[in-house]
Amino acid sequence: MEKSFIRIRMSSADAHYGGNLVDGAKMLQLFGDIATELNIIHDGDEGLFVGYEKIEFLAPVFAGDYIEAEGEIVKVGNTSRKMTFEARKVIQPLPQINDSAAEVIAEPVVVCRAIGTCVVPKGKQRFTK
Repeated sequence: MEKSFIRIRMSSADAHYGGNLVDGAKMLQLFGDIATELNIIHDGDEGLFVGYEKIEFLAPVFAGDYIEAEGEIVKVGNTSRKMTFEARKVIQPLPQINDSAAEVIAEPVVVCRAIGTCVVPKGKQRFTK
Protein backbone atom coordinates (compact mmCIF):
# COMPACT_ATOMS: atom_id res chain seq x y z
CA MET A 1 0.00 0.00 0.00
CA GLU A 2 0.98 3.64 -0.34
CA LYS A 3 3.06 5.42 2.31
CA SER A 4 3.81 9.08 2.97
CA PHE A 5 6.34 10.87 5.14
CA ILE A 6 6.89 14.41 6.44
CA ARG A 7 9.50 16.02 8.72
CA ILE A 8 8.96 19.41 10.31
CA ARG A 9 10.42 21.55 13.08
CA MET A 10 8.00 22.74 15.71
CA SER A 11 8.32 26.51 16.09
CA SER A 12 7.49 28.85 18.95
CA ALA A 13 4.28 29.64 17.01
CA ASP A 14 3.29 25.97 17.50
CA ALA A 15 3.78 26.21 21.27
CA HIS A 16 0.36 26.52 22.84
CA TYR A 17 1.04 25.93 26.52
CA GLY A 18 3.55 26.97 29.18
CA GLY A 19 7.07 25.61 28.85
CA ASN A 20 6.86 25.76 25.03
CA LEU A 21 4.61 22.67 24.96
CA VAL A 22 3.03 22.04 21.54
CA ASP A 23 -0.68 21.25 21.33
CA GLY A 24 -1.35 17.59 20.43
CA ALA A 25 -3.66 18.82 17.68
CA LYS A 26 -0.53 19.80 15.74
CA MET A 27 0.25 16.09 15.30
CA LEU A 28 -3.27 15.56 13.93
CA GLN A 29 -2.69 18.43 11.50
CA LEU A 30 0.42 16.62 10.23
CA PHE A 31 -1.56 13.39 9.93
CA GLY A 32 -4.21 15.28 7.93
CA ASP A 33 -1.56 16.54 5.50
CA ILE A 34 -0.22 13.01 5.12
CA ALA A 35 -3.73 11.63 4.54
CA THR A 36 -4.32 14.22 1.81
CA GLU A 37 -1.10 13.20 0.07
CA LEU A 38 -1.98 9.50 0.35
CA ASN A 39 -5.41 10.15 -1.20
CA ILE A 40 -3.82 12.08 -4.06
CA ILE A 41 -1.27 9.30 -4.69
CA HIS A 42 -3.92 6.58 -4.52
CA ASP A 43 -6.91 8.28 -6.18
CA GLY A 44 -5.80 11.54 -7.77
CA ASP A 45 -8.03 13.50 -5.38
CA GLU A 46 -7.61 15.01 -1.92
CA GLY A 47 -10.63 13.19 -0.49
CA LEU A 48 -12.11 13.98 2.90
CA PHE A 49 -10.95 12.92 6.36
CA VAL A 50 -14.05 11.55 8.06
CA GLY A 51 -12.72 10.53 11.46
CA TYR A 52 -10.29 8.87 13.77
CA GLU A 53 -11.04 5.58 15.49
CA LYS A 54 -7.98 5.79 17.74
CA ILE A 55 -5.55 8.50 18.81
CA GLU A 56 -2.74 8.04 21.35
CA PHE A 57 -0.64 10.95 22.61
CA LEU A 58 2.44 9.21 24.00
CA ALA A 59 5.09 11.87 24.74
CA PRO A 60 5.28 15.67 24.91
CA VAL A 61 6.40 17.80 21.96
CA PHE A 62 8.10 21.16 22.48
CA ALA A 63 9.01 24.12 20.29
CA GLY A 64 12.33 23.32 18.63
CA ASP A 65 11.64 19.58 18.34
CA TYR A 66 11.86 18.00 14.90
CA ILE A 67 8.95 15.67 14.25
CA GLU A 68 8.96 12.94 11.65
CA ALA A 69 5.49 11.68 10.79
CA GLU A 70 4.41 8.94 8.44
CA GLY A 71 1.21 7.36 7.31
CA GLU A 72 0.11 4.37 5.32
CA ILE A 73 -3.09 3.21 3.67
CA VAL A 74 -3.79 -0.17 5.27
CA LYS A 75 -7.24 -0.94 3.86
CA VAL A 76 -9.06 0.20 0.74
CA GLY A 77 -12.83 0.04 0.50
CA ASN A 78 -15.16 1.19 -2.26
CA THR A 79 -14.68 4.84 -1.28
CA SER A 80 -12.97 4.56 2.13
CA ARG A 81 -9.25 4.52 2.84
CA LYS A 82 -8.22 3.31 6.31
CA MET A 83 -4.85 4.73 7.36
CA THR A 84 -2.38 4.39 10.20
CA PHE A 85 -0.15 7.24 11.37
CA GLU A 86 2.86 7.63 13.65
CA ALA A 87 4.81 10.74 14.69
CA ARG A 88 8.27 10.55 16.24
CA LYS A 89 10.56 13.14 17.81
CA VAL A 90 13.93 12.81 16.04
CA ILE A 91 15.79 15.98 17.12
CA GLN A 92 15.40 17.99 20.32
CA PRO A 93 16.82 21.31 21.48
CA LEU A 94 19.21 21.44 24.45
CA PRO A 95 18.47 24.85 26.02
CA GLN A 96 20.32 23.85 29.20
CA ILE A 97 23.55 23.99 27.16
CA ASN A 98 22.80 27.11 25.12
CA ASP A 99 20.05 28.63 23.00
CA SER A 100 21.17 26.95 19.76
CA ALA A 101 22.31 23.53 21.03
CA ALA A 102 20.39 20.48 19.79
CA GLU A 103 20.85 16.76 19.38
CA VAL A 104 19.71 13.97 17.13
CA ILE A 105 17.86 11.48 19.31
CA ALA A 106 19.54 8.06 19.00
CA GLU A 107 16.24 6.21 19.38
CA PRO A 108 13.40 8.41 18.07
CA VAL A 109 10.57 8.92 20.58
CA VAL A 110 7.07 8.02 19.40
CA VAL A 111 4.91 11.00 20.37
CA CYS A 112 1.59 10.11 18.72
CA ARG A 113 -0.14 7.23 16.92
CA ALA A 114 -3.52 7.22 15.23
CA ILE A 115 -5.85 5.25 12.99
CA GLY A 116 -8.23 7.16 10.74
CA THR A 117 -10.43 6.92 7.69
CA CYS A 118 -10.73 9.10 4.63
CA VAL A 119 -13.31 8.95 1.85
CA VAL A 120 -12.80 9.65 -1.83
CA PRO A 121 -16.19 9.72 -3.60
CA LYS A 122 -16.40 7.37 -6.60
CA GLY A 123 -16.90 10.27 -9.02
CA LYS A 124 -13.61 11.83 -7.89
CA GLN A 125 -11.44 8.71 -8.05
CA ARG A 126 -9.25 9.12 -11.12
CA PHE A 127 -7.10 6.00 -10.82
CA THR A 128 -8.14 2.36 -10.87
CA LYS A 129 -6.14 0.02 -8.70
